[in-house]
Parts: sequence; C-alpha cells; structure tokens
Amino acid sequence: MSSERTVPGVSAAVPNVARMYDYYLGGKDNFEVDRHAAEKVLAIIPEVRGDARNSRAFLQRAVRHLRQSGVDQFLDIGSGLPTAGHVHEVIDGAKIVYVDNDPVVLTHSRALLGHSSGVTVQEGDLREPEKVMARAAEVLDFERPVALLVVSLMHFVTDEEDPAGIIRRYRDLLPTGGYLVLTHVAPDTMPQKADKVSSVYQNASSPFTPRRRDVFEGFLEGFELLEPGIVNTRDWRPDATTDRSLVKGDYHLCAVGAKRP
Repeated sequence: MSSERTVPGVSAAVPNVARMYDYYLGGKDNFEVDRHAAEKVLAIIPEVRGDARNSRAFLQRAVRHLRQSGVDQFLDIGSGLPTAGHVHEVIDGAKIVYVDNDPVVLTHSRALLGHSSGVTVQEGDLREPEKVMARAAEVLDFERPVALLVVSLMHFVTDEEDPAGIIRRYRDLLPTGGYLVLTHVAPDTMPQKADKVSSVYQNASSPFTPRRRDVFEGFLEGFELLEPGIVNTRDWRPDATTDRSLVKGDYHLCAVGAKRP
C-alpha cells in the first residue's frame, strides 16, 4: 500500500485511522495522506508513536496471560491492519476472530490471514454488539470463556453513539467466565493537546474522542478487574521489553476484566 496503489472501495484521499495507527507502529500499510495526518499528530504529541507501540505490547501481554490461564477463544473487534504482533502471532492453539468494518482492514486481513489456522476474519461494526456476537458465535463456542478485545478503538466512538452502552451490551452477551481487554485514550494530563489531536482526526475516516479516567472506569462496570486494575498500558504487568520512556500520566489507559457468575 505504501506504493499508493489502492483496491476497490479504499480511498487514498482521506486519512484512515487504521492506516495512521499502522504508521505509528512503524508499518508500511499506509498512504501519504495517512503519514501526513499522523505527522500532524506527532507534532502535537511526539509520544504518540511510543504510546501506540505500548498499546500493542499491552495487548500482547494480556492475550498471553489469558492464554496461559486457559482461554483459547479470542474475539478482536476493530482489529486493525494485520501488522507485526497481531494476536495470532503471539499465542498458539487458539481460535481467533478478527472483526472490522474498514474495507482497508478487511481486504488486507483476508489476503494475509485467509489461510492461517484458527483465524477467521469477519466484517462487523463495534456499534452493533448483537450482530457481531451472533456472527462470532458461528465460529466460537459461547458455552466456554471468550476473551473480547477492544483495543485502541473506543476513542473513535462518539458520545452520541453511547460508548458505555455499547460496552454494557457486549458484557451482557459475553459468556460467563469470559474477559474484556479494553484500552482508551484519556486526556487527563494534557487536555489542550488532546483537543488539537481531535481536530486532526476530524478530517480522517473517524473522529477522535478522548475521555477522562472516570469515564473509562464506568465502561468497566460489572467486570472484576485483574491486577493491577486500571493503569497506563506500559504499567500493566510490564516485562523486559516494555517501553518505560514515556512521561507518566493518564494518556492511554487499559484494564482486563473478568465476567464472573
């Protein structure tokens, strides 16, 4: 894609949030328009690139932990482009369903992952929990625990779309014994910069709505949080590879919650 060639239904004229995220992660599946928009964000908050990588590293640590705990079914909503470190690359012996509504993501995911053992790519919209979960149940066994992954996504859901209500609906549909892996950008320590970043995303494929820590806490109502609870992504069970260079502060929050009986 870096050659600027497109596929049907994919626009190279509008910055795409999945391709911008790929650029932050050091990937090559992006266009000049995405790189230009991403560089505008990086000019405001240079730590964004490291934060994106910390978010991906958190996802890897979380799924490894859940896999070691016996979970072998993962539903990744808003999975994004299949860049390095995708879920199927860091765990073995599990069924993984990737769900996205972005034609860029779907085209490349199906091309690259179509023959991967245990991996299914489905079209679906986070905002339609009942449809997403019903289709996932065609592949996954909802009589057993499922790990629901919603990473680097909820800040692209507007307040009018009721993000807390969306998460509640997923919680109610999630099998008992399942888990929610959730992240969200929080502007608590840099509200003015967050507003500037939001203005960049107004011209992208999805608007950007950071939310404060107390709002993120509300999303996790009804889940029993695994230690260490709600923290920055780099602080969730860090290992030797975790980037500790970012300035302390509530910027990209995360948590893993269990749905108990």
